[in-house]
Amino acid sequence: MRRGRLRRPAAVLAAVGAACLVVASSGTGASGGPKTGDWPSWQKDLLGSRHNPQERQITAANVGGLKLKWAFGFPKGGFGGHSQPAVVGDTIYFGGADGKYYARDAKTGAAKWEFDLSTVGTGFTVVRDGAAVSGGKVYFGDTRGYLYAVDQATGKLAWAERLDAHASATVTSSPIVYGGRVYVGVSSGENIMGKEHACCTFRGHVDALNAKTGKLDWRYYTTPEPKQDGTWPNGVPRYAPSGAGVWSTPAIDPATQTLYVGTGQNYTGSAGNYDSVLALDTENGKARWTRKMTDVDTWRRECSSPSPEDQKYCPNLPDGTALDFDLGSAPNLFAADGRRLVGIGQKAGVYHVLDAKTGEIVWQRQLSKPQPGGGLTGVQWGQSYDGQRLYVATYMANPGTLFAIDPANGHIIWNTPNPADGCTTGGAAQYPNVCRLGHPPAVTSTPGLVWEGSTDGKLRAYSAADGKVLWAYDTIADVQTVNGGVGRGAALAGGGGAVVSNGMVYVLTGDTFTRYPSDKGLVMLAFGH
Repeated sequence: MRRGRLRRPAAVLAAVGAACLVVASSGTGASGGPKTGDWPSWQKDLLGSRHNPQERQITAANVGGLKLKWAFGFPKGGFGGHSQPAVVGDTIYFGGADGKYYARDAKTGAAKWEFDLSTVGTGFTVVRDGAAVSGGKVYFGDTRGYLYAVDQATGKLAWAERLDAHASATVTSSPIVYGGRVYVGVSSGENIMGKEHACCTFRGHVDALNAKTGKLDWRYYTTPEPKQDGTWPNGVPRYAPSGAGVWSTPAIDPATQTLYVGTGQNYTGSAGNYDSVLALDTENGKARWTRKMTDVDTWRRECSSPSPEDQKYCPNLPDGTALDFDLGSAPNLFAADGRRLVGIGQKAGVYHVLDAKTGEIVWQRQLSKPQPGGGLTGVQWGQSYDGQRLYVATYMANPGTLFAIDPANGHIIWNTPNPADGCTTGGAAQYPNVCRLGHPPAVTSTPGLVWEGSTDGKLRAYSAADGKVLWAYDTIADVQTVNGGVGRGAALAGGGGAVVSNGMVYVLTGDTFTRYPSDKGLVMLAFGH
């Protein structure tokens, strides 16, 4: 995105400091999160904090003593590890690249149960989202557009519903459970299906399903229904508008019963709630407000091709609006100076903060230089809020950088670039033409610590006070796995981030855009003292 295409702040908070939203909901603490050190959903709590305030076993003083306790191996090839785990009690839940979903002992990695997704529907599928564990069930989606509920204790299927019959529909959005419903977004890969495909007919949506039965209560579409709009240069039908998928998990404010989530760009046309923040009523799905963060953004794979022939399939390439500036990052809900706010990162490299009641822009902070046609320099999956500061990381921003930000006014308290030796030390040093200094994962925080992984293969723990690196672990090495065989780490995986729960740290390896050569499958790693 060009800087001129960003909407400018309507107001800037003058207050200093920030306070947590204080809300109440069944089974949660004051921040909308679990009362224990569990990590039961992608965002940890309803407010999307990605912060575990109950984690007191790992501190800034002893984090340097963390050791690898066990590893789980995924099959070679495929998606690798993209299903951020959930941890409840003594059990960890996660999906694999082999079309199975697993429950394992959180401390040892010992098997408890597994569920085979091939028992539902047809065709091979994998899980790319994180689960929500609630009410005795584990909820997760798959790459065919199904949402599942399985018994938390046994793994037995309770129900499975296909959220979208479109051939390209997928669930990367992690579900969130509130008030007897499961809320989840649906996106697709239709805009990368090639020139021979009649692009495009998918439209993104947010769904609310009955948590007990899986039946749809309401759906909010992000674009109008696509209609044929001429043909492409090769005679294939063209449809518009389309796209605006929902890639990330929502956040919910129980006090106002409002759901917040971001959307992606159009695939064709220029209509609907693309590159937008949505505020929806949790009861009926009606929009309380929507805020578009990019004027025009229509992108498909051919827009990034150097071929003049391919570029004919990107009508808005000449006018510079083929950007791919999704809001694929999960939102954070917090308060400053008594005002409810919603913050969200964008692939344009901007962190936006809006008034949660009205959608008015409060402040914006440009954290990385925009990169049209991919947006990989920007903010990808999610940020963390610890009740005092926001922690936001940029991806391939040469280098990617971790920021601590004042939530009241956007002031940068500290920033730590990806360490410069990331590609010259450890396993990444063997692959100088592959390694990059960036942050694919969402950020996580615990008291005194901020956790972030890198494309250089290192997982790092930073001091929340000043951003200094207190601990690092190089994942690009062979490890014995608890499920048999030897696996090997790689760039830290996007789609989620570190999960820190009950004295353990869990992280997935395998970034989609940075692939290190290996003859072994990727791994999930578990650390403790």
